[in-house]
Amino acid sequence: SAASDVYKRQVVNRGKKMSDYSSQFLQVEVIANSAVITFNNPPAHTWTAQSLADLRDLVLALNEDKNIYALILTGSGAKFFSAGADLNVFADGDKQVATDMSNIFGQAFETLSTFRGVSISAINGYAMGGGLEVALACDIRIAEEHAVMALPEASVGLLPCAGGTQNLAILVGEGWTKRMILCGERVDAKKAEKIGLVEEVVGQGEVKGAAIALAAKVSKQSPVAVTACKRLIQKNRIMPINKVLPQERQAFVDLFDSLDQTEGVQAFLEKRKPIWQNK
Repeated sequence: SAASDVYKRQVVNRGKKMSDYSSQFLQVEVIANSAVITFNNPPAHTWTAQSLADLRDLVLALNEDKNIYALILTGSGAKFFSAGADLNVFADGDKQVATDMSNIFGQAFETLSTFRGVSISAINGYAMGGGLEVALACDIRIAEEHAVMALPEASVGLLPCAGGTQNLAILVGEGWTKRMILCGERVDAKKAEKIGLVEEVVGQGEVKGAAIALAAKVSKQSPVAVTACKRLIQKNRIMPINKVLPQERQAFVDLFDSLDQTEGVQAFLEKRKPIWQNK
């Protein structure tokens, strides 16, 4: 959108200071090559049309910042990652409001899903409804041991409209997706790890540090190669393997047009750390 383009130009032209990325509902801290995004809509960090638009525009801006290789999402405080949408928004049954909100949810989380680098959810508490869906849109999920996750929309006559029915099934399979959505089951962190909803569980207060440490591993990889790999991995959602394998081989060859490919091989042969340029 025009607004997104303006936002990107403003951020890029201001020199990419960490404070430039922050907004009312999203506090951003840049650590090395990672952007840590902290939800800031207390007490439960519910989503609003504005915070969703902010997230969409923030990810678009981070895509343009060649120094950012990974982003981390977490909630402020110790109780909530995000409780999802504020149901007061839907109290009067206005279908236009429902249309507008579902659209901005889709724009925000689908933009997040296609972020060129690695996205990590640091789930520090309750992740409910749209709060879990934003985590599902990320590449990797780490949860603190007290975290609780659910998609309870059907219990109030609604459904997960921000990728929940699809992304959850990709991670945990149809059976557990139906248990969580159709039966309204909540899962704790231990169960979430067992069924593949999260990849790691850490102690209370440790998730942000664990996510930052994982993001630091990303920065050792060629960002150009990571982008190509992520794009290929996610194609299994929409294409049969026999269609993707030729694209995988072509993507390998295409990397030889990048400076990072030359640098990576030379650094290995010269027994030194590579200096990535993300191009």
